[in-house]
Amino acid sequence: MHPIIIFILALAVILVLTAKLRIHPFLGLILTSVFTGVLAGEASATIETITTGMGKVFSHFAIIIASGSIIGLILHRTGGAKLIASDIIRISKKPLFGLNILGFIFAVPLMCCILAYVIFIPVAREIKLKEGFPKVLTASVLVFGTLASYNLVYPSPVIYSAVSGLGLNNSDILIPGVIIAFIVSIAGYFYAVKFCSTGDMSGFIIDNEKENENIEVPGRVAAYSPIAIPVTLILADVFTNIALFDIVGAPDMALLIGVIMAIFFAYRQYTFDPVRKWVEKAIKRSGVVILDMCGGGALGATLAMTGVGQEMGTLLSGLPLPAILVPFLIAVAIQSVQGSRVVTMLVAPSIVIPLIPVLELPAEIVLFSMASGTFLISHFNDPFFWIYKDLAELETAEVLRSYTLGGVVMGITSLLLTGTAYMLFY
Repeated sequence: MHPIIIFILALAVILVLTAKLRIHPFLGLILTSVFTGVLAGEASATIETITTGMGKVFSHFAIIIASGSIIGLILHRTGGAKLIASDIIRISKKPLFGLNILGFIFAVPLMCCILAYVIFIPVAREIKLKEGFPKVLTASVLVFGTLASYNLVYPSPVIYSAVSGLGLNNSDILIPGVIIAFIVSIAGYFYAVKFCSTGDMSGFIIDNEKENENIEVPGRVAAYSPIAIPVTLILADVFTNIALFDIVGAPDMALLIGVIMAIFFAYRQYTFDPVRKWVEKAIKRSGVVILDMCGGGALGATLAMTGVGQEMGTLLSGLPLPAILVPFLIAVAIQSVQGSRVVTMLVAPSIVIPLIPVLELPAEIVLFSMASGTFLISHFNDPFFWIYKDLAELETAEVLRSYTLGGVVMGITSLLLTGTAYMLFY
């Protein structure tokens, strides 16, 4: 069977399994990987390809995701996140803008846009109650900030997964990613202010809010260190040639140091038993995310085995499309049918990298074109869609108007900025 037909069928199968039948993403991705391998006539090599793809993803991301989950949950439960949020909101004279920047700043250090949203949703509640904003407005400005940096800034898993395959250095994409992401975040903020300023002003639930009502807020050193130190170490590795930072500045090691610091300060405030339970809960939560990512790695490996990249290059080279649209549209196609941004950036490079000689685009532009596509089109098969809806107590129509359409605006903005950078600097 033709590789492009296999690719289209694989996307259709994912859509049916995840959106229609509501099968867990990991199982859906693995079943689709088997289906893809069989259609490619490589049944004997399919399982080995799947396990190899899964193993590669696990080795790259398991420590990062688990560490970020532990740091985030401990800060949430000890009140450290609330203290940080209060400081940032107090500094900002525009609380909605401060909320947007809050999500932007912390999504990457926490290695999860969902985690950043869950941690800081209490801040959105406080702003809503104090200022009388609609709940969809406060929730959306927060979520757009988290998405902008998580989708575009190294070392977010979305960007990190594609850097090595494209042969890029960290320093090549860190600063451009921050600049593009910040403008995209602002675009999301203005979209929310313009189109999400109406709606019900009642309600707003917070996960485990009662557990955190009477907690003793920690000092600023305890609150900031587990996030600030890992970020500093990672940046030091990027911008210096000191051998020590090659070790402690690697994202895995830096976040493990953050975990140690978070646990250390938590033990000074709480007894052993609750801290141990928080760590166990965070690891269990991260395990689900890691499994989904491993499923994406399996699908990416099986699609690469079919040769769809080369075939798609032949097809697209004959179409009157600007080269910069090709990586973008491939990422949009994958994102829209399976829902996970990290999975999209695990699968898309396996298709796009063989096209680079045909596209004649710099690797940085290819990366940000693909990353722009991860904003589109997020809907019912995206786990964040439902987390955003449930925690903010929104109607489905409100989520589609804010989260889904806002993501479209942000993705197109990111693509336009990427195209502008290409014309100006290459």
